[in-house]
Amino acid sequence: MFFSVIIPVYNRPTELHELLRSLAEQNFRNFEVLVVEDGSIQKSDQVVENFQGEFPLSYYYQENAGQGFARNFGMEKAKGDFFVILDSDVILPPNYLEILDIAILARSLDAFGGPDASRGDFTALQKAMDFAMTSFLTTGGIRGKLKDPSKFQARGFNMGVSRKVFESLGGFVDPNRGEDIEWSLRIKKAGYKLELVADAFVYHKRKNTLASFAKQAFSFGRNRVNVSRFHSGAIKLVHLFPSLFLLFLIGTLAGFISDTLVFQRFLLGFWAGMILLTASFQAKSLWVGILSLVCSIVQLSSYGLGLIYELLIKVSKG
Repeated sequence: MFFSVIIPVYNRPTELHELLRSLAEQNFRNFEVLVVEDGSIQKSDQVVENFQGEFPLSYYYQENAGQGFARNFGMEKAKGDFFVILDSDVILPPNYLEILDIAILARSLDAFGGPDASRGDFTALQKAMDFAMTSFLTTGGIRGKLKDPSKFQARGFNMGVSRKVFESLGGFVDPNRGEDIEWSLRIKKAGYKLELVADAFVYHKRKNTLASFAKQAFSFGRNRVNVSRFHSGAIKLVHLFPSLFLLFLIGTLAGFISDTLVFQRFLLGFWAGMILLTASFQAKSLWVGILSLVCSIVQLSSYGLGLIYELLIKVSKG
């Protein structure tokens, strides 16, 4: 199989360098790479030039239109049988494309989504953010640990489709507003086979601060409601959990003023203790455990607030 790897990039030449280096180290060599610069001020053309000759590599520049449309542009130019879409802030294990090739052929997949993970050399905050985004103690299980791989909704940082799917359905339609989730739902509704490939993980090297992490999670909550404009069943019970958590957290903290809500405080304390212990054990670091608890609260609360906010806007507009 011949893969076309599509990478949109916006003002992140250093990140792109790390991703391209990991592509140069792939065991599987039957691929091309297309980098689409989406109106960046800090251009990556020199970074791309440094990797010419390592593998087939094309560079395109377009005026800023959003990463979804940048991905569409790349797929229109691609020559491969299967398009692999990656964000610029990921790094690939050496066997990533090899795993994909085997899984797609063995399982007759039309599309796939893969999970993300942290690497040993990541910062403590990056590891904590990864825990908050991937742990079952938050809502992370839906990002890569589902028992039924067919229920997975692919995310734009690590996903792919066959040429046939793209030519039949088109690409992303609403950039930067949950466009990857919308595309996943559209692909499944058309009868194509999209599944999680759990072993095809990427190392997600987020550059967030806590403030930007909260802002991103808030936008994710809003995006889930936006996707429901296209697909009425897009909001499931699990997506309401962060909003319920936020309300529970506010109510429990308010209960500290009086001597009520003892059981609620116990539940919150038990959950916090599980986060702290699990994250500390996984990372072999108490500091990562503490940061993971902070990031988990930030992620859930911000996502929940974003979902409530967008729901209120949707209701107000009728």
